[in-house]
Amino acid sequence: METKSWKVIKDNVYGEKGTDRRDELERDFEGFKIGVLLKKAREDKQMTQTQLGDLVDKKREYISRIENNGSNMTLKTLFEIVEKGLGGKIRIQIEL
Repeated sequence: METKSWKVIKDNVYGEKGTDRRDELERDFEGFKIGVLLKKAREDKQMTQTQLGDLVDKKREYISRIENNGSNMTLKTLFEIVEKGLGGKIRIQIEL
């Protein structure tokens, strides 16, 4: 059995970069990464989801949803969570 790289699998299953389906996968993955990064930052601060939610006026369930899929939040909320809730800074990069 031949071992395939993740790139080859993505190309075969979702299409090559630039196709609608592949671009959607890449966007979803970026949202997932944001959620993982937020969860790690919160845990590094030894905060519960409830404590973080209280700092940014959001319910624990909302923080949980973001940590599990960061793609469904506004930039305003992201900045509030990182800056106001976690005391951090955000850097955004655009690639063309």
